[in-house]
Amino acid sequence: MAYLEVEDSRRIYYEHHAGPGRPVVLVHGWGVTGRCWDTVLPALLANGNEVVVIDQRCCGRSDKDFADVSIDALGSDVVRVVEALGLRKPVLNGWSLGGAVVVDAAAKLGANLGGLVLTGGATPRYTSCEDWPYGGSPADLEATLAAIGGNRAEVLKGVAGAVCHTDVGQATVDWMWLMFLEAGPRADESLRDLGRVDQRETIATLDVPVLLLAGRHDTFVPFDAIKTSAGMFPEARLVAFEETGHAPFLEEGEKYRSELLAFLNGLDG
Repeated sequence: MAYLEVEDSRRIYYEHHAGPGRPVVLVHGWGVTGRCWDTVLPALLANGNEVVVIDQRCCGRSDKDFADVSIDALGSDVVRVVEALGLRKPVLNGWSLGGAVVVDAAAKLGANLGGLVLTGGATPRYTSCEDWPYGGSPADLEATLAAIGGNRAEVLKGVAGAVCHTDVGQATVDWMWLMFLEAGPRADESLRDLGRVDQRETIATLDVPVLLLAGRHDTFVPFDAIKTSAGMFPEARLVAFEETGHAPFLEEGEKYRSELLAFLNGLDG
């Protein structure tokens, strides 16, 4: 494990797992930690991939008092880690809010981007607007943030329980809840900023292979939004998980790992 100082002496936590194959950077969803990838990491390592797992600002083991927790800042952190480790053409995999983060990072990496995976990715928009009918309204998001601010433990317990459509077991739900509780209140501003972000122009410029992994029953990022976004990338493939909500890697893990490894191995095949 290691820390990287990224702003005003504040640090983010990351893990760098060695491997001879294509580097993969795993970026978690809002409010949880890099530990959410613990059922994915072993498969990547067994496949020979070099893997980096990052805790976002104010989450997990990263510092909790960052002033800037915007999607732009989180994306820049991913780029900083890639550059600090000298990763060559990594594949970025972002879950939920992490999807918007890796899209931001992908645009900044430019020619050093190897590919992109969006796991229930909250991109190109998380909230609805006049020409994007998917997701909740900005007012809905503000109500959610107010509820979290007023009763953090109880509301986040409910969020953890709503992530999965399938019955993944109480232990897994509790595990996610504990990850949510590791996030400092400043992480809430990342979710607020996500509600303002529009990446439609950005994704149209990402001329690399893109894999979209999405659950049919996702109540956080609607499947139809991800399906629509697939046509906005120059090169993207959508894989639907028929029994899954917002976390296909937990709900249909075997299929998720199979699709992810096939995509990665296809880049080098």
